[in-house]
This record gives sequence, structure tokens and C-alpha cells, in this order.
Amino acid sequence: MKRTTINVQNSEGLPLSDAVRFGDLLFVSGMVGMDAAGKVVAGGIAAETRQTFRNIAAVLAAGGASLSDVIKVNVILTRAEDFADFNAAYREIFPTDPPARVSMVAGLTIAARVEIDVVAGLPES
Repeated sequence: MKRTTINVQNSEGLPLSDAVRFGDLLFVSGMVGMDAAGKVVAGGIAAETRQTFRNIAAVLAAGGASLSDVIKVNVILTRAEDFADFNAAYREIFPTDPPARVSMVAGLTIAARVEIDVVAGLPES
């Protein structure tokens, strides 16, 4: 199978790809709630979650997929007390039949409160 990298964001020289397509799967690297200016959006965990998924959606689109094609989500929150507000925003993104998910609380190397990566299945042509 052919491996293809996809880059749409400015990774500031980091050794990673925004996504890798392998066969009919698209693996999106961890994304955070940064806006186009490179700043984490204000408004708390719900706003960060929504922005993170907007960023993920842009990468998915570049790879030929959308949020409706997501089959697996990995979430890192920096604060356990954000879980309820995160879940409320997450339900807006996936109101029915949500993908499989892992959620954990851990530190991040940047000032964001949430980081999310996804795996999507590419639609059949």
C-alpha cells in the first residue's frame, strides 16, 4: 500500500505530518485549538474543542475525508474538571453514532487544554 503525507498547517519545522494516508485510512496528528494566528482560542475548553475540530476538519478535507468519516478519536485533556464541558462540545461535533474514543488527562507541551488526534476511513470512490 502507498503511504502519502498531508500537510495543511504550519508545523513550525516540527518532525511530523498533519496526516498520513495509508490505504483507505487517514491518520491525523494531534491538533489543538489554535486559530490562524497561532494563538489558542479564548473561551475555555468548549471553545478550544470546537476550534480543534475545525482544524481537524481542514486536514481531513485535504485528505479527502470529513468528520463524518472519523472512526477513532484520542483525546488528551490537561484538567479532569474540564471533562463535562469537553463532552458537551464533543456532542455538538458528533451528535449521533460517535466514533470510538479514548480520553485521558495528562500534561501537554503547549499552552492548550486539549489535544485531539483522529483516524478516519476514506469514503469509497
